[in-house]
Amino acid sequence: MELSNLLNNIHAVQVTGEFQRKNVEAIVYDSRNVKKNSIFVAIKGYETDGHKFILDAINKGAIAVVLEDDKNIPDEIFRHQNVLKIVVNNSRIALAELSKYFWDSPSDKLNLIGITGTNGKTTTSYFLKKILETSNYKVGLTGTIANYIGNKKIDSSLTTPESNDMNKLLNDMYLQGCQYAVMEVSSHSLELERTHSLNFNAGVFTNISSEHLDFHKDFNNYLSAKRKLFLSLTQSAFGVYNSDDSHSIDLIKNSNAPLYSYGQALNADFNISKINYNLNGTEFVINYDNNSYNVSTSLIGEFNAYNACAAFAVSILFGVKAETAIMGIKKTEQIPGRFEKINIGNKTVIIDYSHTADSLEKALLAIKQIKKEKHPVYTVFGCGGNRDKSKRPEMGKIAAELSDEIIITSDNPRDEEPLEIIKEIERGVKKNNYKIIEDRKEAIIKTIEGSEEDAVILIAGKGHEDYQEIKGKRFHFSDKEIVQSFLKI
Repeated sequence: MELSNLLNNIHAVQVTGEFQRKNVEAIVYDSRNVKKNSIFVAIKGYETDGHKFILDAINKGAIAVVLEDDKNIPDEIFRHQNVLKIVVNNSRIALAELSKYFWDSPSDKLNLIGITGTNGKTTTSYFLKKILETSNYKVGLTGTIANYIGNKKIDSSLTTPESNDMNKLLNDMYLQGCQYAVMEVSSHSLELERTHSLNFNAGVFTNISSEHLDFHKDFNNYLSAKRKLFLSLTQSAFGVYNSDDSHSIDLIKNSNAPLYSYGQALNADFNISKINYNLNGTEFVINYDNNSYNVSTSLIGEFNAYNACAAFAVSILFGVKAETAIMGIKKTEQIPGRFEKINIGNKTVIIDYSHTADSLEKALLAIKQIKKEKHPVYTVFGCGGNRDKSKRPEMGKIAAELSDEIIITSDNPRDEEPLEIIKEIERGVKKNNYKIIEDRKEAIIKTIEGSEEDAVILIAGKGHEDYQEIKGKRFHFSDKEIVQSFLKI
């Protein structure tokens, strides 16, 4: 696409330098990836500022630079190098606008479904993908565990990619025959404008509880970030929200789209009732439009009834038959690291991604409901470093109250000292039913070996992750692999 056509689609404050009538070969936000005839967009990241690398981008062949800080490099350098300098108010918004048109507006060609919330995004997206595939559609998915184009798996490093990467991925989905795209939409991505200019046909809100306050600073900011998805929905789109979450009223406020609720509240548009679950799965009833539908899934827990109902609601509103949606829910396989059960003799190990106070509480309440008082419950968990510290003592309190014994260990300490994180968790523990084993592998092994034959062991926090991040380095580490090693003995 020619440079002039692209620039017509962004809101520039000032344009300086030589305008070249050339086709843009790439839009780049990392100067290391700049090639000849690129547009380099300087964005301010977590650890560094792209404005520091403008000269590098120019030297590598960029024909235009989009930036916020127009004092960083003198205009003469741009003129001398025949490079266009484009000053904008927000580089991230400009990146999203440029990316949309560079990749030929792919979100306008797909039925794009965005799912936001603290917990349940991944599971809801997998339910929805399977339902739509059962309806004979080809579906793309972007999320925490992986990205998919149909059955083709693409590794994922961010829950929601940067806007340029996202538009490229959506374009690839369209070119490879996808009619639908299901996207997990994180609060970070909404706040950082990664989804700006995307045309969502549907939005889903699962729930919200305290999380990412290291980034958002307070809960109201976190909620405001989540709201952006529903505020972006047009009248031709629709929103589906969990009416049992008390914050849903604020989240859906001022949305222009038709809105539909789901939950156990009797007045919910998609009412959930008669939830029953055990270690083999979950059964429940969805009541909608004067009809009742019996639904079952191999996924365990009340929260999975909610996730499945959200997916059911979206698919029905897109015109999928109820019987097909029910079949899709039933066919949805175990999602890696999401209340994933492994039996070791008579012991039950559950690996779960629960890394917030709310999700940990729900996982433990599900275990207590299934096992009643007959089986001892052990919880092995830690908290990630360089993340929201406020949840650490709260998670310690919840784990101690709902477990017979807890083992506080390391998660992804990142740049923090593991024992300092553990001490912050320990401050919330009000019972003398805990041990500290810093090494996570040792904590898992000793808990499995030392627990009773009928014990239930929850290993929480990392779920599907196959690494530990310590002092800036990633090491291979998988809770599941450690647990599975007991099956080979």
